Amino acid sequence: MTTVRIGVAPVSVDDLLAVVDGARVELEPAARERIAAARAVVDEVLAAGTAVYGLTTQVGHLRDTRLTAEEVHREQQFLVLSHAGGIGPPLPVPVVRAAIAVRLAGIARGGSGASPAVADTLAAMLNAGVHPVVPATGSVGAADVAQMAWIAQVAVGLGRAEHRGEVLAGGEALRRAGIPPLVLTGKDGLALVSANGVSVGQAALVVARAARAAAAADVAAALSMEATRANPSVLHPAVGRAKGVPGQVAAADHLRDLLAGSALLGPDGPVSVQDALSFRVVPQVHGALREYVAAARAAVQAELGAAADNPLVSVEDRMLLSNGNFHPMVLALAADALRIALAHVGQLSERRMSHLWEAFFRQMTGPPPTAAYGLALRYPAAAVSAELEQLAAPATLDVPSLEFGTEDHATGAPLGVRKADAAVGLLEDVLAVELLLASDVLATAPAPAVLGAGTAAALHLVHGAVAAAEPYPDAVHRVLRAHLADLESTHPAEPDATSAP
Repeated sequence: MTTVRIGVAPVSVDDLLAVVDGARVELEPAARERIAAARAVVDEVLAAGTAVYGLTTQVGHLRDTRLTAEEVHREQQFLVLSHAGGIGPPLPVPVVRAAIAVRLAGIARGGSGASPAVADTLAAMLNAGVHPVVPATGSVGAADVAQMAWIAQVAVGLGRAEHRGEVLAGGEALRRAGIPPLVLTGKDGLALVSANGVSVGQAALVVARAARAAAAADVAAALSMEATRANPSVLHPAVGRAKGVPGQVAAADHLRDLLAGSALLGPDGPVSVQDALSFRVVPQVHGALREYVAAARAAVQAELGAAADNPLVSVEDRMLLSNGNFHPMVLALAADALRIALAHVGQLSERRMSHLWEAFFRQMTGPPPTAAYGLALRYPAAAVSAELEQLAAPATLDVPSLEFGTEDHATGAPLGVRKADAAVGLLEDVLAVELLLASDVLATAPAPAVLGAGTAAALHLVHGAVAAAEPYPDAVHRVLRAHLADLESTHPAEPDATSAP
């Protein structure tokens, strides 16, 4: 089994995704030293009796109320118990694993002041597959306090957790996994709950999924180009060089690879010198999606490399500092921008379907085919496209003022990320219909088309989905959508590179 070693260097997005997929985690000695050094600063402040938010004082509007030495430890337990709010269905296990891994990586950065036992407990939960049951809704994006508190509850033996497919009381899940319940001391409770584990962790998953959707969008567009005999001049390398946008260049390169060997590239391939914009600007729009996927990934990576705790432990200055690093503003804005880019790609896909629809009826001769699944799903695709565009509205500006006006701004990051995840799913829905409709058009063509290596492979995959599903449009769509990740291949379909009649 793969092991991800967590040290003082930032955890990469790829390493985080590996942990989500089940890789073990191991704290390197340098990380343990950093955690211990930060904890020593906390112990110094406790011994001095200095007023520090959430450590020697209460929190929120009681932030200036001092705690006695006897109350300090009880306050940490109270923070975990009192902040575990939330509504809605539980988060998927991959999101929970991502949230735990994000918090563990943050503690290893040394800014939290959590005790080494906190890091050991989180690592043990990941390695043993103890996954707290966490409600999906509960954070406004100024640290995912409510949801992280559900994770903290299981760490101390409370709450509920999934373990080996069974939902158990948190204490029982720990017992079966051989993990002793965590005893909170000093700053441990606040360190566990005051973090953006859910927002950052789910964003990492969304970024990976959006990158796959961007590749699948290229495949759908390329197959539609084949079906309508669109003009491939828009993919010439000189066009990308003239614009200078890396994402556009990458999209055009991928589309050219998909079409390699296609009759479209011959002198008599395209039917027009210039196509509708839904074909002509595919590299620009798909390239923009790549740019914003990259921006969202960079925002996730920045958070994984950050010490985002409040108060922040500065080991070098031997201080705890009240601050706002728990505000993932860049990540929240990146999620909003990503949804807009996803919506534009979906809009192009839906509008290409109008041209596919027209081509289907223009070239059809004789009796209609017995099954035209893309044709049947054209209207549902339009409905999904409208929903995708609605999801593009910003999530960062609508959080009300909270906590007696003390907490009077929030990022909306978890909502923005959750909406981005939904948007990727809707785009996948639209792309699957476009592929089916392009397949319908190619099936009714007067003669089999000579396809490119990648488009032939895509058509082969579409035909496989049709053969594997029940003969109903929704069933075929469901099977094809589940295999969209396979569309990144640009290898020829077997046995040849021509469309089936």
